[in-house]
Amino acid sequence: MDKTLNYAYYPGCSLHASAGEYDLSTRELFNLLGVGLTEVPDWFCCGATPAHNVDELLSLSLCAKNLELAEQVDGDVAVACAACFSRLKFTQHTLLEDETKRRQVEKAIDAPARLDGKVKHLLEILARDIGLERLASAVSKPLSGVKVACYYGCLLTRPPDVPNLDCVEAPTIMERVVEAAGAETVPWSHRMECCGANFTLSRPGVVIQLSNAILDSAKSSGADCVVVACPLCHGNLDMRQKEIEGVYNAEYGLPVFYITQLLAVACGAGAEKSGLGALMVDPFPLLKVKNIL
Repeated sequence: MDKTLNYAYYPGCSLHASAGEYDLSTRELFNLLGVGLTEVPDWFCCGATPAHNVDELLSLSLCAKNLELAEQVDGDVAVACAACFSRLKFTQHTLLEDETKRRQVEKAIDAPARLDGKVKHLLEILARDIGLERLASAVSKPLSGVKVACYYGCLLTRPPDVPNLDCVEAPTIMERVVEAAGAETVPWSHRMECCGANFTLSRPGVVIQLSNAILDSAKSSGADCVVVACPLCHGNLDMRQKEIEGVYNAEYGLPVFYITQLLAVACGAGAEKSGLGALMVDPFPLLKVKNIL
């Protein structure tokens, strides 16, 4: 275990429910890389989309309290979910910019707001803290021959002045991480287009239309699979893929992996510890034909 790399892990609600395979593969990957990952004690929902649409003070306070709880663990805050990452970063940004709101939030949580603690998405940790060279050296089953469409979605790099994860309009961080594991990434048009996100229940027709365009673009680019870092995106592209194929008379058959699933497999984790059995689009034919599993 590299004691210089330890993180306060904020999984968020999705990773303890519908995106359990994201949580499972994240823990396994970090274990294989020898990096400490300690779950934030007593964490709770960051508010995601509903809170900031209903009550700004509530939304900011939920995130600020979680950041305060994270201070009980040594290290920066590691976040897997793109929505949680966005809300935590947005809260820090807002409270740094607006003293009035900061004071309101501090009164609400009865504690000082944590504005100096670093909140990092897993991609940032993998690419910069652990580093691509170290990641590549941990790969025991290179993803050779696998053509990957890296899908960022809406929240990882936007709005421009908040996440600071990578270039807003032309990020490459996900591609660099995937390529370190031996895969080939493909250029494609829809890697930053919206999948419909939270409209999955309220406006399924919108989700089907938007997600179809994403899958069509990925397939047309020659990709064998799609890689994501957001539970909402994964749900729309993986769980709804059969439905989308039926509506549009299409045949995509594209496995949709969480970034940590594909990397965990490359670093020697088995299918069970990578959560591959939870995927709706069967990933095993692809991984077997490429001699990875």
